[in-house]
Amino acid sequence: MGSTVRREQVVRMSVEQPLWHALRGYRVLTMLYAIGLFASAYEVYERPWVAIAYFAVMAVWTLATLPRVSGAGRCTKRFLAADLTVAVAGILLSPVAGHERAVTGGSTLPSIWTAGAVLAWALKGGWRWAASASLLVGVANVIQRGVLSRSTLHNVVLVCIASVAIGYVVEVARASERTLARALEIEAATRERERLARDIHDSVLQVLAMVQRRGNALGGEAAELGRMAGEQEVALRTLVAGGLNPASRVSEDAAQGAVVRTVYEPERAGDLADAGGPCDLRPLLAGHAGARVTFSEPGAPVLMRPAAARELAAAVSAALDNVRQHAGADAHAWILVEDDPDAVIVTVRDDGPGIPAGRLAQAEGEGRLGVALSIRGRLRDIGGTAELISVPGQGTEVELTVPKKN
Repeated sequence: MGSTVRREQVVRMSVEQPLWHALRGYRVLTMLYAIGLFASAYEVYERPWVAIAYFAVMAVWTLATLPRVSGAGRCTKRFLAADLTVAVAGILLSPVAGHERAVTGGSTLPSIWTAGAVLAWALKGGWRWAASASLLVGVANVIQRGVLSRSTLHNVVLVCIASVAIGYVVEVARASERTLARALEIEAATRERERLARDIHDSVLQVLAMVQRRGNALGGEAAELGRMAGEQEVALRTLVAGGLNPASRVSEDAAQGAVVRTVYEPERAGDLADAGGPCDLRPLLAGHAGARVTFSEPGAPVLMRPAAARELAAAVSAALDNVRQHAGADAHAWILVEDDPDAVIVTVRDDGPGIPAGRLAQAEGEGRLGVALSIRGRLRDIGGTAELISVPGQGTEVELTVPKKN
């Protein structure tokens, strides 16, 4: 659950947010640059008071609207229109200030600060908005110079291409965010279905199977009850299998009848939230010890996160259920717990007949998902692996490995 929360926080923090932060810095720096250009050429202006008045307005506007340029939500259309108006006004006022270079090809009063207004349009609305704002700035430059010179065309095209490219990148980023959010929703729903399917398999399906066996053994009315329980079991297994459709990964060696070896690699799983500190795994497994189950443990506590320990213990229970159901009444099982420096390893081995070639794939196709859900699913959710090795006539071994978290 903790990993899900972190993923949702990542999605909410838009990938375009760094671009907005960069734009805020760009607006301040280019404002200082434009004022510096004016100060260095102050004596050549015929009406410097026009430039001073404009720069005062531009400085106040830039600093006062910095909170606006913090994200797409606060950067409204009204603000964008006003911002572009300030930029265009500066361009058109450049000849009025009496700077000859403003007409002959030099920089205008706002200089490259104008590009910040265009980039804001690009970040807000994508490449189409960027193209519209660039076109308006280009028209203003042509009007203030009175002619479409090569340098003017060069500057307009450069700003247009840059803003359109950034707008396109923003649109792609937003589409990727939507896709990622949808994928995370699907993942969360799938994991919840798997959790419910595990609970169903470990409780309801087991009870229905037991009722069917006992009913058939007793005969009479009990046999009819067993038949009905069997039908419900099949229907429920079909429903669970249809909702999950888990994929088993059976080695090609199974086709040759030598060794059935199924290795389950976990998807990257986040930490499960635990309210308390680590707990000892041994008491959770010791209850399985009996006449036909031998339990071997280390002499020291095997400390794990409580949620991980519970899921690992449930996977061991599922493995022992498989031994009882498929290895025969006389089969013996062994549970071995190993506490390595980097991982906790629990091995469940039996001396039954083993798993016939292709049986795992057939079972999953029939909706019998004990290995797929109760073992593989649980280990995957806590970041572990489940490795199953079975040699026909020599029993089955299930090795459950859970890495220790730093």
